[in-house]
Amino acid sequence: SFAADVAHELKNPLTSLRSAVETLPLAKTDDSRVRLLRVIQHDVQRLDRLISDISDASRLDADLQRQEAAPVDVAKLLNTLVTVANEVKNDGVGVTLKFEGGGPEAFVVPGHDSRIGQVVDNFIDNARSFSPGGGTVRVTGRRLRSQVEIAVEDDGPGVRADALEKIFERFYTDRPEQGFGQNSGLGLSISKQIVEA
Repeated sequence: SFAADVAHELKNPLTSLRSAVETLPLAKTDDSRVRLLRVIQHDVQRLDRLISDISDASRLDADLQRQEAAPVDVAKLLNTLVTVANEVKNDGVGVTLKFEGGGPEAFVVPGHDSRIGQVVDNFIDNARSFSPGGGTVRVTGRRLRSQVEIAVEDDGPGVRADALEKIFERFYTDRPEQGFGQNSGLGLSISKQIVEA
């Protein structure tokens, strides 16, 4: 499945690149040649980003299989991520945090803190990118019996009904104005990360 997804994603920029390269010798004006060279440069950059994303994803999968789970203080992790999110970006979108279902000790779960942090950070960045100026991204840590749920909500348009199943596919993105290279979809536009306690 992973190989099929990668092959599919590689075909898009390669098709565009092939077309531009085949058309370049036929270009009659300097303007046409410059436009085609820009397309070629853009597609090469998309391929480079795609290959980097694939390499990172493979490395992360391998790391997760080798690492032992350790106690993760989700409350502390979320506090840090939200504080950094509010200090680093000046895009007019605020990030809030609240906890439900227990005190700080209720949010310690086994896992990999850096991986959980990376997923939540991706969710926050994704939510910000879909939020209008002046909007708010709301992060909630919720204790649900034997699980901790991390919800990230925004004021954006939401996920289209026909894309609800696709958002769980590796490399899927739902930004029609952007190609794969601009947003690889590795930080998917889904709202919840559930961690078994």
